[in-house]
Amino acid sequence: MSETQWLEQTQQLQQLIQQAKFSQAIEQATTLLQQADNTQRQADILYLLTVAERYANHAENSLQCVEQLLALNAVHARGWQEKGYIYLKLQQPDNAAYAFEQAVKYNPALIASWKLLVELYRHQNKTADAQRAGYQIEFLSSLPQALLAARDLMYDGKLHKADSLCRQYLQKYKHDIEGMCLLAEIGGRLRVFDDAEFLLESCVELAPDHQRARSEYVGLLIRLSKFSVAQPHVDELLKAQPDNPSFLIAKGSVEVGLGNIEAGIGIFRRVLTIQPDRAGVYVQLGHAYKANGQREQAIEAYQQAFKLNPSYGDAYWSLANTKTYCFSDAELQQIKQQEAQPDIAEDDRIHLCFAAGKALEDAADFDRSFEYYQRGNQLRHQQLGYQADNTDKQVDEQIAHCSTELFEQFADAGHDDPAPIFILGLPRAGSTLLEQILASHSMVDGTMELHNILGLAMRLRGRIAGDAPQYPANLTEIDKSYFARFGQQFIEQTQVYRQGAPFFIDKMPNNFMHIGLIKLILPNAKVIDARREPMACCFSGFKQLFGEGQDFSYSLHDIGRYYQSYLRMMEHWNKVLPGFVLKVQHEDVLDDLQGQVKRMLDFCGLPFEQSCVDFHKTKRQIKTPSSEQVRQPIFKSAQQQWKNYEIHLAELKACFS
Repeated sequence: MSETQWLEQTQQLQQLIQQAKFSQAIEQATTLLQQADNTQRQADILYLLTVAERYANHAENSLQCVEQLLALNAVHARGWQEKGYIYLKLQQPDNAAYAFEQAVKYNPALIASWKLLVELYRHQNKTADAQRAGYQIEFLSSLPQALLAARDLMYDGKLHKADSLCRQYLQKYKHDIEGMCLLAEIGGRLRVFDDAEFLLESCVELAPDHQRARSEYVGLLIRLSKFSVAQPHVDELLKAQPDNPSFLIAKGSVEVGLGNIEAGIGIFRRVLTIQPDRAGVYVQLGHAYKANGQREQAIEAYQQAFKLNPSYGDAYWSLANTKTYCFSDAELQQIKQQEAQPDIAEDDRIHLCFAAGKALEDAADFDRSFEYYQRGNQLRHQQLGYQADNTDKQVDEQIAHCSTELFEQFADAGHDDPAPIFILGLPRAGSTLLEQILASHSMVDGTMELHNILGLAMRLRGRIAGDAPQYPANLTEIDKSYFARFGQQFIEQTQVYRQGAPFFIDKMPNNFMHIGLIKLILPNAKVIDARREPMACCFSGFKQLFGEGQDFSYSLHDIGRYYQSYLRMMEHWNKVLPGFVLKVQHEDVLDDLQGQVKRMLDFCGLPFEQSCVDFHKTKRQIKTPSSEQVRQPIFKSAQQQWKNYEIHLAELKACFS
């Protein structure tokens, strides 16, 4: 059945329910369910069948239908709301309350669920919960109908419809703060971060006393790793509410992001004295301990998180992501049991799958390990919707516009500071090891994966979502003086991450796409391409659940194709900018550490220091997944790990045959 025909059939079914023709609706829904040829269509019909059965007073039938629906989609908010209605009919108020709680967890715009929760909480003598639900009702009731509808669409995952409705509203009410905040949130979910940042920055300027707008702005800045920009805003929030746990958590994140890890740890511990059951804060505390090299304290924090919330997938994955922790048999069993629960949140399931994959890999059960890795990757891939063609287009654009003639035209452009050393390439290619080696030198500061170059590229692309990107085609049209200004801004904005050494490292791997831009704004910078054998690199990426920004890694085919795009991009840079980039092969570092250390130091114009060879003895903050591994001497055990899974990797191998 075509999409148009299917839409007509479902609209007819909805009309039957609205006309109270429930028997006909049930009959038609049952027929359509047999014809539904994908999960989304099955879920749509099961929801309508649930509604029809409930209105027909068939409580048991409707409960069976909604159980099937939630087995297909555990985060179907309206499905949970229906389950709450059914339990009320069955006079099971505790079950009803739980169902409505799940409904508003997945869609906080469901005002009907909030209203019923107020009544249920009052009957349960949960005064604080009833008050909290009342605040939500008050907020939602205050919204214009268009914004409430847009918020509902956003939580239902219909982001483009929500975006369109919100923009229509803002055309009439240009500076409406609620509308701007909502459009920014939609933009964040669509990952149009530049739009979202601009909107929230404007909100704060227009309404400096609007705490929620400022709080959302801080949250976005933290997500974008713009900690120095976030710092004064989070301090402003804490002036008004010094004990607000959410503001304190944001302050802790900012301090850790700025490298003030001890201060961040202190703030997280303070929050836990106020709210000791915050599992998420224990995970953040664990991340801070891990970055600081306090492995045992990190492990204890992660374990405390899943003791408080046994289905909290991020806690298990954070333990696995230390790369050195081995789960006990009891912990592995708990991970499997939690992942098997039908009603856990999808993000928890994804994290649990990756944690189970790592635990089973450590136990040498490679086939079962791959099953979990594959399931976690498939779920994340569905969430992100990565399109490999877009990456190919980006490479094509860079090759077309970043020509030898461009660099000749701007040969004397840019800011002349030689301080930055960019280490880039693919994630899991050994870049953290190279950073640790160079940061062990007395003249080099290690920082983190800085977002500044990516942010500049995004600004140059243009602000309006959906328009064709202006960058890199517009590079030839930019006045030469701007390149020097951009370079100087980079130096100024990254100063906060430095400790006073003459040189510093930016380890953002995705910068490989923008080496031409780096050359134009910082012509004296050093660029190191961290390269690793493709099968080892790609499969290591496939096993990694990234926090943000590596959408290509959740499919064997996509990650193999991305590696090919990266090779094509680097070949171009080496052609048009000969000598600007030093390629360092990971396997060569493992085989000849001293020789490769000397080669990198020579390239950077630095004298040899033995501390670079003894890099594992260097005490510094490291915020990447390899943090524990680079605190150990060189080991080669990871080189051939992919071969344990070779039987499952035909799709990846085909990319390099």
